[in-house]
Amino acid sequence: MIYETEVTNIGPEAEMFQAENMLIFFGDEAPETLADYCYNIVLKSSTGEITPGMTFSFDEQSYQITAVGDVVKKNLDDLGHITLRFDGSTEAELPGTLYVEDKPMPTIQVGTKISIQ
Repeated sequence: MIYETEVTNIGPEAEMFQAENMLIFFGDEAPETLADYCYNIVLKSSTGEITPGMTFSFDEQSYQITAVGDVVKKNLDDLGHITLRFDGSTEAELPGTLYVEDKPMPTIQVGTKISIQ
């Protein structure tokens, strides 16, 4: 386990990006312009590199990581901010995006545990 946190708040428009197979996470300091579109998480640092083949989990629902943008670890550690894309891409198109396998997205609630291992 290199990362573990939990959802503390869900912006009123956060589910809007599910139609595009995306979720946006941000620590509690999300800029006002983004706050409504984010799932807020407790800001914590990861303890290792995030690499393809690892698992990103929401409570008991797991997704294999398929690609990692260049600034995912830095943004996650510093801001709690990443975009999670559920499309199975093996090449990271955007530096702050973490890509996971293409399967149905999870149901997320306040208190949902998020982990990377």
